[in-house]
Amino acid sequence: MTRVRVGVIGVGMMGERHCRVYSSLRNVDFIGVADLDPDRGRTVAANYEAEYFADYRELLEKVDAVSIATTTQTHFCLAMDVLAHNVHVLVEKPLAETLEQGQQLVAEAGQRNRILQVGHIERFNPAYIELKHVIEGKRLIAINVQRLSSFDASNTDVDVIRDLMIHDLDLVSDLLGHDYEGLTAWGRSISTDATDHAVANLSFKNGPIVTLTASRITEQKIRSMEVISEGTYVEADLLGKTVMMHRRTFPQYVDNQAGKYRQESVIECIHVPMVEPLLLELRHFVDCVCTGAPTSVPGSDGLYALQLAYRVAEQVNRRNGCD
Repeated sequence: MTRVRVGVIGVGMMGERHCRVYSSLRNVDFIGVADLDPDRGRTVAANYEAEYFADYRELLEKVDAVSIATTTQTHFCLAMDVLAHNVHVLVEKPLAETLEQGQQLVAEAGQRNRILQVGHIERFNPAYIELKHVIEGKRLIAINVQRLSSFDASNTDVDVIRDLMIHDLDLVSDLLGHDYEGLTAWGRSISTDATDHAVANLSFKNGPIVTLTASRITEQKIRSMEVISEGTYVEADLLGKTVMMHRRTFPQYVDNQAGKYRQESVIECIHVPMVEPLLLELRHFVDCVCTGAPTSVPGSDGLYALQLAYRVAEQVNRRNGCD
């Protein structure tokens, strides 16, 4: 088995999770980490028996692939430098801060024939994977997606659209493609100067109407998808990893003392494997590096999700009278 030398740039909460998974993969030599905070960097490196690099460029000389788990504003410069070293890269979402930066990253990865994978981790959520299987071939009427969280000041370097909703914009694009005919959106700023609560509607040609809600001001954490199709209603809990299918109800008329009408429905609990999405995501990235196969979440997909996020934000700002 080909072994891949891997490193992580940025070892905050998400970056450390990448370290944990990489260090457990059989075909990975986990080389080291780079972080601006030397104490944090050394601590995380020691926890996973790796080396700490104060300068990430020194790490790039020793690896085949890296994850970038830093703030959004740094994604572009870091990823461009990684690609310039001919190193494969997984960039946490969003791909970049601007569309122009995202376009440059996609072009650079293509020119250098390097893998540029974007960390849209929900693509690897086993509940979402099973949902895709369940609705395959069905005529879809409507999809309702909710991604709600309480306020966390550590996650406010971008608005809620690029922070949370972008996950679901990517999932909807994966399910339905890019052929939408209309987009409307509304939003409110509550705890920050940016949008903290947003609702977007997309209508697909000859397809479903999609409603997406993203909030970072609710007191309950929710990650859910509801799909209405002819004859079935499917609800997926992406957080609890469950999928329920409600099939067409069957009314029956009976003649007994309890009454003359009864309505039954069939509910199927779909088996969802209990596998960590991050494990599936990073294993896929490493396998693509090993085999040269294309990633299922390429930079072009991350760029399209970012484009949709900007269109949603433009609608919100226009309605709120912002430039």
